[in-house]
Amino acid sequence: MIDCFYMEGLPVAVMGLGKSGLPTAKALMRSGAEVWAWDDEKARRDEAEAESIPLVDLGRCDWREVTTLVLSPGIPHTYPKPHPVAAAARAADVEIVGDIELLARAQREPAYVGITGTNGKSTTTSLIGHVLRQAGRDVEVGGNLGMPALTLNPLGEGGIYVLEMSSYQIELTVSITFDVAVLLNITPDHLDRHGGMDGYVAAKRRIFHRQTKPRAAVIGVDDDHCRRIHADLTRTGDQRVFAISSEIVVKGGVYATDGVLIDDTDGAAVPALDLRAVATLPGRHNWQNAAAAYAAARAIGIAPPVIAQCIRSYPGLKHRQEQVTVVDGIRFINDSKATNADAAAKALASYDTIYWIAGGKPKEGGLDVLYPHLGRVRRGFLIGEAAQRFGAELAGKIPLEQCGELKIAVARAYAAARGDKARDAVVLLSPACASFDQFTDFEARGEAFRKLALTLVQQGAQQ
Repeated sequence: MIDCFYMEGLPVAVMGLGKSGLPTAKALMRSGAEVWAWDDEKARRDEAEAESIPLVDLGRCDWREVTTLVLSPGIPHTYPKPHPVAAAARAADVEIVGDIELLARAQREPAYVGITGTNGKSTTTSLIGHVLRQAGRDVEVGGNLGMPALTLNPLGEGGIYVLEMSSYQIELTVSITFDVAVLLNITPDHLDRHGGMDGYVAAKRRIFHRQTKPRAAVIGVDDDHCRRIHADLTRTGDQRVFAISSEIVVKGGVYATDGVLIDDTDGAAVPALDLRAVATLPGRHNWQNAAAAYAAARAIGIAPPVIAQCIRSYPGLKHRQEQVTVVDGIRFINDSKATNADAAAKALASYDTIYWIAGGKPKEGGLDVLYPHLGRVRRGFLIGEAAQRFGAELAGKIPLEQCGELKIAVARAYAAARGDKARDAVVLLSPACASFDQFTDFEARGEAFRKLALTLVQQGAQQ
């Protein structure tokens, strides 16, 4: 756990006691801070109280006594409307930060690699961490992925923190200047939290804040927003800039052509790796993730052959096109992390015979981005709040079944795939929706899918 020594003796408010908030309160208490913790949900307050974390109603406290508000990233502080606690803190001129900001203030000697983007950031973060570890570097991986920032181990000089950064977290982090900053892509998402698309793009762009050479920016150039940012940074010339792509040739960058990763960072366009042979990185979108990880590792100084070998050994990431099991020749793929249509489209593009489970708590926008890939879908099985809406939008495009619950959808998808006796059939959970209508988070949804698929294995073994 990180020692926030600079907070010793100071009153610090912690708002939100979930995945990151509770560890933050614990770390601050261990560091000698006077913690005022709160959550709007009584169950979370009860959990904190059971661990002897002091509770203070931050809606009623005297903000003149507080030095810092550590805000969980899921709580709005600007758009669409500031949470009352955030508004009160700002009115009292109290700084509002996130847990990654506390990590940055405590750990000044290590290097920092930050990864953001609408899609692919978890896989890319995990892959970069894997490459650096296998290459012998002292690495901690966390942030929006996996371990909350203050539960990571402290690192000295030569260590590297590899952090997945959501747009919310970037807004709450002011002290880090990333040694390598990765921006994968930008498509509409979380627009209500950023006041529209311009605010969302600006939040993502902040990952390059204050970078100067020899620091490096790695930018995907397969969408218009990122192409403009790449052009701006290249023109300014403050940092080293590497373009990456899974669609086009990029001079001086890293790109994939027909699944072969090409390294042109030295201007030689050297084939570095056949990504089609890496089973844990299926699909064109993962070619972009691999290109980003390769470019980031090159920027850090890892030798190209070492990077390639490390990517080959990548074990994959849970809930991201994760093959759970095979039943009667039918593959069950858990892509629960696909919480928007763009992410689901990338999964649909990766398989040829799909029995697709979709739905959940819908986000803004339609399913247009999925349409080019619907020819790969034999049948769709719809669940959650979005089921009726998705049914109306997809009617006439693919055969559909209204299932309501994941358990029913898995059973029907398996029965349909088995009955069709289709070659290379895949039961794919790629919801294109958030999970909060029926599950606590996408991990819980993915684990439920895993259990249901493995139950089918057990049932087959008993027959």
